[in-house]
Amino acid sequence: MTFVPFESGLILAAVLFLLGLIGVLVRRNIIFMLLSTEIMLNASGLAFVTASARWMQPEGQVMFIFILAMAAAEVSVGLALIMQIYHQFKTLDTDTLNNMKG
Repeated sequence: MTFVPFESGLILAAVLFLLGLIGVLVRRNIIFMLLSTEIMLNASGLAFVTASARWMQPEGQVMFIFILAMAAAEVSVGLALIMQIYHQFKTLDTDTLNNMKG
């Protein structure tokens, strides 16, 4: 069994969360924004699991299961909305969709 230091796990979670946040803010494609949100959710789950391993408590792993369930629901609803937006507007670019609104 290998041991990963607590600080390394939290640093990795912070880097992943930052990459997801940058992806949401920079990308203009709705699918890439959805993927970036998934990266952010996985980063928060990693932080929970790292903390639970540090203090030998199972609550962090239980929270990760809840995060995975929420991410699955978010993806199913998000993809349904994306398909509807693409069917109606024939684009997934948020700037183009914003210009069509006015």
